[in-house]
Amino acid sequence: MSKISSETKILAEGTVIIALTVILKDILPPVYHLPQGGSVSLAGMVPLLWFSLRRGLRSGLEAGTVYGLVNMALGGYIVDPIQALLDYPVAFGALGLAGIFRKYPLLGVAVGISGRFLAHFVSGLVFFAIYAPEGMNPAVYSAIYNGSYLFVELIVSSFIMYIIAKRGLLEVFL
Repeated sequence: MSKISSETKILAEGTVIIALTVILKDILPPVYHLPQGGSVSLAGMVPLLWFSLRRGLRSGLEAGTVYGLVNMALGGYIVDPIQALLDYPVAFGALGLAGIFRKYPLLGVAVGISGRFLAHFVSGLVFFAIYAPEGMNPAVYSAIYNGSYLFVELIVSSFIMYIIAKRGLLEVFL
């Protein structure tokens, strides 16, 4: 296969993955939604993680970043331009880190979601510390707040990715 058609195939696949993520994460109602943002979805991050594991770091970072921009455009909660970058393109782009761990998909899922957590954690620490209960350290608050929904997403995504990997679906149509 020529380089151009291979790149075109990856681009087309990435576009479909982003659309599927929009459906799972933005159109279908969340299982649980937190008051200042963040939610547990029905495996909403799995398509981006799957794509990252299939196509590698660069393609995963690009698809995640594009999805983050789409998510922000569909009604993101923005209080500052830096916060917008952290909570949308950087956080979802970090899911592409899974692409480093193709041979170890569950580790890839954990690293990708941890990268997303880190972006949201920094945003929460810097821009949403005012929501911390009186006397609570803002870092602890941000960790608990963001960890509460991302830990559930990690469990759901890991379970589904385990099934995908066991069935050999990471290599389908490569």
